[in-house]
Amino acid sequence: MTVLVAGAGPAGLMVAAELALAGVEVAVVDAAPARFPHPRGFTLSARSLELLDRRGLVDRFLAEGPVVPYGMFVPGMGLDFSAMETDHPYVLGIAQNRVEELLEEWLAELGVRVRWGQEVVDFTQDADGVDVVVGDERWRVSHLIGCDGSRSLVRKRAGIAFPGVGATSHGLVADVEADFDALATGEVFVLPRPGYVRIVLEEPEPRSGPVELGYVQELLNARLGREVPLGRALWLSRFSDAARQAESYVRGRVVLAGDSAHVHPPAGAVGVNVALADAVNLGWKLAATVTGQAPEGLLQTYHDERHAAGARVLRTTRAQSLLAREDLSPVRDLLTELSAVANKHLAELVAGVDTRYDARIPGAHPLLGRLAPNFEVRSGGRSTTVAELLRPGRPVLLDEFGGMLIRPDGHVAWVADPETLPAALRTWTGP
Repeated sequence: MTVLVAGAGPAGLMVAAELALAGVEVAVVDAAPARFPHPRGFTLSARSLELLDRRGLVDRFLAEGPVVPYGMFVPGMGLDFSAMETDHPYVLGIAQNRVEELLEEWLAELGVRVRWGQEVVDFTQDADGVDVVVGDERWRVSHLIGCDGSRSLVRKRAGIAFPGVGATSHGLVADVEADFDALATGEVFVLPRPGYVRIVLEEPEPRSGPVELGYVQELLNARLGREVPLGRALWLSRFSDAARQAESYVRGRVVLAGDSAHVHPPAGAVGVNVALADAVNLGWKLAATVTGQAPEGLLQTYHDERHAAGARVLRTTRAQSLLAREDLSPVRDLLTELSAVANKHLAELVAGVDTRYDARIPGAHPLLGRLAPNFEVRSGGRSTTVAELLRPGRPVLLDEFGGMLIRPDGHVAWVADPETLPAALRTWTGP
């Protein structure tokens, strides 16, 4: 039976590809008539690049933009990503819409094409499947994955609560043609892009409805105390520091990933990266569930692991957002002094490199639950790497390094202890 993915953003595309790689029939629908043509974000983190490497995709992405070995935790507090323990100690500059295009290309190579302009409008589920209304069609599917954004219809119809913290600050993003030199004053946040600039402004009071260029011009003039003419607007949008997380990522045969499962302040530009991590964690577990190969409770570990990881992202981005406030500048200055000592910790936190899941078996090895390093190993009489062995999306058992069981998502499930290997295999790969 088909798995239906609602939403063709990074999470939806990645999880659909993971399912297709495992031989599961999958369909992807999106309410939009076509992909949004303008980039919302511009970076992929080290962890995203590691995950893409374990599917043989990373070179496609690295060919698209520059890699930068530094970033910011908060304004004035730089991070040196070269200190991270990873094959990719940098961020990749790549537009979000290009990330989505490359994932959609990979999905097409696996035999699945996105059905644009088709919206999930309702569904009911029972013990054996989900009846879904897609436009004016009715589908019977095995599972429904909600990757349909922060206002997720799938989440709402499933009755999954979305608790959290409401917005305390609001801002505008304006991608416009303008004279960058005139804006390089420190009074506003400006990111130069080819042919335009991205301007980020605090909005003094929350408003709803479309953002008008004249309103942006008015706020910019007030902030600078003079007029800097803005040209054609390419994209205007609002954001806030609201932080919410779905109470459950799994409700029967309905599963959430990406922005449908969590929203957080835009600090660190981690949204796409968290979505990809959700998808890679979910894909193999749902595939095993659909094909009847999953050990009991495997799909629930998706909620357990990614809900905890998502809560940490919310906590970190909220801290970053608060520290950026002007009235907290003394705290920010103190942390900036400490950042030289804490740089590696903060860099790996922001990049997701420090993610560690509960291995669910006894053991204290430092690699348990972490992404397996990309060791060079011998297999079939030839030299290869962990990343290459993981490309088919299957578990890998190494008899080198004292022995290691690696899950399809690249995380270490067992190391070295012969007595606990049977339990690890039953827990993660089934009897």
